[in-house]
Amino acid sequence: MKQTPRSQAPFGVRFAGGAIESLFRAWRDASADWAVDIVDRASHGDLPRWLAALERLPDIRSNEVSMGAVVGADAAGVTTAERKRLEAGLRGLWPWRKGPFDLFGIAIDSEWRSDLKWSRIRPHVDLGGCRVLDVGSGNGYYGWRMLEAGAKAVVGIDPSLLYALQHAAIGYYVDRGGARNTVLPVGLGDFPVAGKFDVVFSMGVVYHRRDPLAHVQSLASHAHNGTVLVVESLVVDHGPLKPRARYARMRNVWTVPDVAMICGWLADAGFGDARVVDVSTTTTGEQRTTAWMPYESLASALDPKDSKLTVEGYPAPKRAVIIARRN
Repeated sequence: MKQTPRSQAPFGVRFAGGAIESLFRAWRDASADWAVDIVDRASHGDLPRWLAALERLPDIRSNEVSMGAVVGADAAGVTTAERKRLEAGLRGLWPWRKGPFDLFGIAIDSEWRSDLKWSRIRPHVDLGGCRVLDVGSGNGYYGWRMLEAGAKAVVGIDPSLLYALQHAAIGYYVDRGGARNTVLPVGLGDFPVAGKFDVVFSMGVVYHRRDPLAHVQSLASHAHNGTVLVVESLVVDHGPLKPRARYARMRNVWTVPDVAMICGWLADAGFGDARVVDVSTTTTGEQRTTAWMPYESLASALDPKDSKLTVEGYPAPKRAVIIARRN
């Protein structure tokens, strides 16, 4: 397929392609042609709206960048008109599921307080100098936190094109076209990079897979001996729970395991030394409806008479973090 010339491409295509090329050159990959025109080849009814939103974003040069709990950028002298354009462009990319972000005073209050989850994981994993694969990355929020924690480079993969474009918008201001944190709109099965990573994350993915063991085995294919694997998942006390139709209003939840099942999958895929570092009940303070994600969220998924149950009568969402190492 003929490529859009880089100088004429929409903001998102131009930025995302350049970042991908730079990343794979740094990793001495012979060719990243498969990735350069992902957005050009994508087919989605909302794509024109999303690209128009990216084109609205003003060209502001940041002089302050944060990769802390609130990821963002700031600069002196930003005009009211620029902030209005910025907010309009960012709102054109909603719903924002992961965050929070703040760009030049425009606070993006995402559905998930992703900083809370990261605070439970960060003390238990050493990312210093590591190449990281983040499977189910969403818009790349965690990738910025991983860089803050010392990672050398992060590749996030998520089949949602919207998340990749949200990442392009954030990255333009936070990393100015750099390649240290990249989000590609592909699933794990379509990710054609054979390289091995030092740390692999799979957060909020395994229960969406019809064959969870196959998912963990796919993660193992991107690991070398000693690679650390971080799996975060919905869990129940005595699994597996196989929802009849929906779980917490979600249709594509196939198996909610217990912790022992996850550890078994890890062992079967060649990972050892599994340890459970956190088990936490999800609260409506961590996952909620906001102005940037105005649709139903956790509160609508819980039994109004008993918050320990979902509306379907299953145990309310609880999540565990398990860390293991490739043997």
